[in-house]
Amino acid sequence: MGSLEQLYQQVILDHAREKHGAGDPSGMDASSHQVNPTCGDEVTLGVTLDGDRLASLQWDGDGCSISRASLSMMTDLTEGKSAEEIGRLYRDMEVMMHSRNLGVDDEILDELGDAAALESTSQFANRVKCALLGWYALRDAMAQSGIDISTAGEPADQ
Repeated sequence: MGSLEQLYQQVILDHAREKHGAGDPSGMDASSHQVNPTCGDEVTLGVTLDGDRLASLQWDGDGCSISRASLSMMTDLTEGKSAEEIGRLYRDMEVMMHSRNLGVDDEILDELGDAAALESTSQFANRVKCALLGWYALRDAMAQSGIDISTAGEPADQ
């Protein structure tokens, strides 16, 4: 294993242990419970919004290190951001996780920060679901608040 792969492995393990955003999601503006039936990962994620801005996010769940790390990374990436910014991050994460580890633009990797460490997991279809579980919970919770991040931040020519 190369030094970059080792670094990425360590970033994933650190986030899985630290679990940024872990807490009690009850009492938030909206919440979503998502389950990955393939491996049993599950999460309940709550959001509090300030207009179209994500004021806070909390999640509680059980899952593999990839699922927990992705949730932690997502928290760091999205808190305080506008729906448009979150939509762009959501789209970038989906692009990366559906790349089958064949490479994505450096711009996307830069935008995703620590979450770029998950790129190599995209070659395993069952791990893609683990990495995207929290993102789908975020998309659903924000939709319940009237904000569709699956289309927010899309390029104007689409």
